[in-house]
Amino acid sequence: MLDVRGLKKVYEGRERRIEAVRDLTFSLDSGDLVCLVGPSGCGKTTLLKCIAGLLAPTSGEVLLHGRPVTGPPPGMAVVFQEYGRSLFPWMSVRDNVELPLKQKKLPKDRRRALVARALEAVGLADAHDAYPWQLSGGMQQRVAIARAVAYEPEVLLMDEPFAAVDAQTRADLEDLIRDLWHKLGVTILFITHDIDEAVYLGQRVVVLSSSPTVVQEQLDIDLPDERDQLHTRADPRFTELRTHVWEQIQAAKRGAAAASAGPSPRQAAQDAEVGAEAG
Repeated sequence: MLDVRGLKKVYEGRERRIEAVRDLTFSLDSGDLVCLVGPSGCGKTTLLKCIAGLLAPTSGEVLLHGRPVTGPPPGMAVVFQEYGRSLFPWMSVRDNVELPLKQKKLPKDRRRALVARALEAVGLADAHDAYPWQLSGGMQQRVAIARAVAYEPEVLLMDEPFAAVDAQTRADLEDLIRDLWHKLGVTILFITHDIDEAVYLGQRVVVLSSSPTVVQEQLDIDLPDERDQLHTRADPRFTELRTHVWEQIQAAKRGAAAASAGPSPRQAAQDAEVGAEAG
């Protein structure tokens, strides 16, 4: 359903050229819930913006149902990390959730029905008339999720959406995403820097290398489909999986550090000797 093929993104500056993403290839089938995790600064948000059609890649392509993504596709919704900046404080919760539906030119009754269903799905059925500034951070993020759900997307992209909330709220929101995924059948690509979160949420975890980024590993998460914060995280298999992902990310960091440091003095001398003999 969603194909990322040889994606590369280079930022060209006056004094610096930054290769953020080197060569990313992976795919999602319809109804997948895939988590993408990697070291800080590895280009996860850059990748999401390219997939969402918000940023043009330098090379490679993103395909949705076999068609190239050259701008924001109508069947895709995005939930960003900074929920406070994505909600309009002067608009009610209902109006915030309804706003993207107006672009679909749906009848008012249909829009209101979708808003009501989405708010009920995220546990905010009684918050229609509240304003974002009257809600907690976790509730504001639920509003942002409801807005995406009401849009009825085929694909939902989530960019570290729980990074700014406390641990208890984060756990509740993780369970909310699993619940919505089961109920709606939407395809979800969830980007996070939290290894435990990636293993808890996903059917599959795509592990990225340090920048410039490539896919280091794709790991199937063979945990039971029914999950909860207490028993799933206490499962020895959960510990094995999160340890494996952690080791992969640490290996990526070590590889990046070695590359930036360049060859050791001994290796440099050997290279120079080989070069002299070749000459």
